[in-house]
Amino acid sequence: MFFQKLLYLCWLKSEAPMIDRPTIDRIMDAANIVDVISDFVSLRKRGTSYKGLCPFHDDRTPSFSVSPAKGVYKCFSCGKAGNVVNFIMEHEQMTYPDALKWLANKYHIEVKEKELTPEEKAAQTERDSLFIVNEWAAKYFQEQMNDTEEGKTIGLRYFRGRGFRDDIIQRFQLGFAPTNRQALAEEAKRKGYKTEFVVKTGLCGQREDGSLYDRFAGRVIFPWIGVGGKVTAFGGRLLDARTKGVSQKYVNSPDSDIYHKDHELYGIFQAKKAIVKEDCVFMVEGYTDVISMHQCGIENVVANSGTALSIYQIKLLRRFTQNIVLLYDGDEAGVHAAMRGTDMLLAEGMNVKVLLLPDQEDPDSFARKHTAEDFRRYIEEHQTDFIEFKTNVTLRGVTDPIKRSQAISDIVKSISVIPDPIVRATYVQDCSHRIGYDERTLIAQMNKFIHSDREQRAKEAQREAERRQYEGNKVNVADAAQSYSDVPTLTAPPKTPAALTPRTPMQREDKNKQLERMIAELVVRHGETVIYHDVKNEADGSTMNINLAQYLYYDLETDEMSLQDPIYARILIEAVEHSKDEGFISESYFTKHSDFQVSSMAATLCADSVQLTKSLQLNNDEEYLRNQAVHLVLDYKLNRIENQLNVLRKQLAEVQDRSDKLMEVLAEIRKEEELRNIIAKKLGNNIR
Repeated sequence: MFFQKLLYLCWLKSEAPMIDRPTIDRIMDAANIVDVISDFVSLRKRGTSYKGLCPFHDDRTPSFSVSPAKGVYKCFSCGKAGNVVNFIMEHEQMTYPDALKWLANKYHIEVKEKELTPEEKAAQTERDSLFIVNEWAAKYFQEQMNDTEEGKTIGLRYFRGRGFRDDIIQRFQLGFAPTNRQALAEEAKRKGYKTEFVVKTGLCGQREDGSLYDRFAGRVIFPWIGVGGKVTAFGGRLLDARTKGVSQKYVNSPDSDIYHKDHELYGIFQAKKAIVKEDCVFMVEGYTDVISMHQCGIENVVANSGTALSIYQIKLLRRFTQNIVLLYDGDEAGVHAAMRGTDMLLAEGMNVKVLLLPDQEDPDSFARKHTAEDFRRYIEEHQTDFIEFKTNVTLRGVTDPIKRSQAISDIVKSISVIPDPIVRATYVQDCSHRIGYDERTLIAQMNKFIHSDREQRAKEAQREAERRQYEGNKVNVADAAQSYSDVPTLTAPPKTPAALTPRTPMQREDKNKQLERMIAELVVRHGETVIYHDVKNEADGSTMNINLAQYLYYDLETDEMSLQDPIYARILIEAVEHSKDEGFISESYFTKHSDFQVSSMAATLCADSVQLTKSLQLNNDEEYLRNQAVHLVLDYKLNRIENQLNVLRKQLAEVQDRSDKLMEVLAEIRKEEELRNIIAKKLGNNIR
């Protein structure tokens, strides 16, 4: 009980947010969980819920479920679960207040809060501080371009000279860094931003003498905005004094705690909704390619900014679509760019097409010369399936038998990484017709690649296992917290008194956890449901109704027991405390709880772990719930008593030579055995 009270006191202390409760309630009422999560994950309606690929792990088949009725999400693969606030906290690595403010901004809800003091700013986490500095810098660059003569003459004139409209400039938060190499550093200092964070974001470099210089001085600025809308980094393009680009050299923010270039895609924030709507994404190389296509009317486009595609970028895209078109210049460099990283795309189950533009054209120039309708028509008429594209490119003009066989082998290797066997077979058949090789020969070669890849991965897994064994298995706090989701949700009471079956101590401990979870699930789903009506109070003759949560809590208390898991115990205690609140609904209360652990656990308990047929789903009628509650609490008590008896029997063996202690332990054993027999009898009488 001490630890439960300590946890509860810590929670009360944390429950003094800067956002008041009525505002939080307005935010929670307004936030549509499907609408919010759709900003990050492509969801498809399945019955009463929505399905998609989980954004929290490498999900190949849709295991992520969103229930609009319950307002919760749940991944049935990795176990992540929670409400809409939990999702934003987890996905965007935000604090609870910041996640609420994010939702408030989305739904245009005013949030009044006091200004942070310098001490409170200093207490922000480093990650939050880096985002705050970047957010300020983005506004600073925009103000410099729009409100200063230098910015208008150089920066704004450059962008307008590229044909960008003002609304597009604003959408991508384009800006300009003054040519004075100390300007940003001095302004950041004047605003109170710590030098440490200005340097860590890469906005400034630091000389040996400690002085700062602006990394992007004299450049037009392209902010990188992450999928959640936060500025993660900047790209700066060098211009000459006449505002005409004399150098294509770009400077980008260095890697930091909030930015890794191979994890990010330029334009993903502005493109994500269009990607889901079109179920397709265009991949281009540069900033201006993305911006010009947006202005043309094609918004489902992102850029990897000249670097080879990484696995992180592919997984990010795969949340929104499995269809990608690589859109590059028609020259040799464009062909080379289209060939890079494509095996990784295929291995991740992406459907890859390639489109090379006419000579002397890139997506930027082509978009400025054509309407969206013309551009889309050109895409439809000229895009090519990647395998077909690779076959045409690698075999064009190749007559040498050795080089031709190597090229064919390379094509087959690309086919071999495709995870879907039917798609692989289709490509092999198509390739056989195109190149005039026997299909069986190509299949044999493909199988060699597949087996070789499996062996390689097995060796890597073995090496990793050996490394972990050498270093020792270390379990961190996050892993321990996640273990709550490891026990399967059970929604029906046992049909036989399983607690009477002899078990090892470990089995009894596992049974204890399972029963506690079942009790907590009942409380979350039906805690407010009255299961006993007009119960007479022997003390004063009054009557009262007892709901499910109250029954479980007081029945355990009569035998001086409480739930041992702190989260489950807290759920039960709070359900009892709020039972008298008007309109209290346990499921709504806990899934919208302000504590991340509680709401996540509640979401897990509310989500059905398997798709049950209607006849097998949980019966919610009063009698059924009452019988289930009675059975569970008795089974739980019996298991706890068996655990205690096991402890006492060990003590008995240790005190055989101490008669006074021996009699004390024997008395305790007799007491526990009597209680066990009473409960066992009740359990037998309650078997249905």
